[in-house]
Amino acid sequence: MIQFQQVVKRFRRNKVLTGIDLDIRPGERIALVGSNGAGKTTLIRCLLGEYVCDGKVLVDGLEPRTHRSEVLARVGFVPQLPPPLKMPVGQLIRFAASVCDSDPERMRGIARRLGLDPDAFRRQPFVKLSGGQKQKLLISIALGRDADILVLDEPAANLDPEARHVFFQILAEKKDHAVMLISSHRLDEVASLVNRVVELDRGRVVLDDRVADTVDMDSVLEVRLSIARPEEAFARTITEWGFLDGGDGRVWEGRVAGPDRLRFLGMLSRYAGLVNGINMEEEGEDADARVTRLA
Repeated sequence: MIQFQQVVKRFRRNKVLTGIDLDIRPGERIALVGSNGAGKTTLIRCLLGEYVCDGKVLVDGLEPRTHRSEVLARVGFVPQLPPPLKMPVGQLIRFAASVCDSDPERMRGIARRLGLDPDAFRRQPFVKLSGGQKQKLLISIALGRDADILVLDEPAANLDPEARHVFFQILAEKKDHAVMLISSHRLDEVASLVNRVVELDRGRVVLDDRVADTVDMDSVLEVRLSIARPEEAFARTITEWGFLDGGDGRVWEGRVAGPDRLRFLGMLSRYAGLVNGINMEEEGEDADARVTRLA
């Protein structure tokens, strides 16, 4: 479906991509990882036809630079940095839907699922929204269109935990008929969403590996934590994840989206000396189901 053949991109004397070779097939969900400056965003921009590059980029045999309308009609794109658009939210949704011949109500529906009421902000300029609101709207526009190629650059960075869960659910609904290219500088952010990992370093592919596809993207974990003593910093952090205090600041309960489990455990690792026990169980499992306990 997507081919990168010896793709090289220079900015003046600086070579950002150095001979990238990748074949991406239908049904693949790829984590494009690497540190800042590794070339992830540049590679995405080449795929979108925004940059002239050496080598070839092909989408079902079409070059994005010369067949831009045909290629972009198939792509749902969420950029890492929201564009500084002054267009009101309502107008932006109508414009985005008209460009790709999609139903604007689908985009509004996804926004509502993510916790953003587009009607309440329809007259407000996009640039005036908060970071999380901008991200929700961009995701709604990208996933509310008929696209079989989803290009997501740090897509959930500004989402609250509940919105992240809904976002993962929507991706699960599309996983069987769309290619997904999900860029992140941290693998734990996206590991549970993908079945292939491609790592870039200084413009080169240094890792291209298939990974186990065992986590349901729309699963939810019920979590119970116990800590040695009440701690204000821990309370602030765990509250941001939507957890509730059991009453004395020592026991906390909440829900974590299945694909967020590594990210959640990574956060908890900062408090390893404080945590006494963790109980994580798939929501809806019976008493004999597998339970993960760390003590």
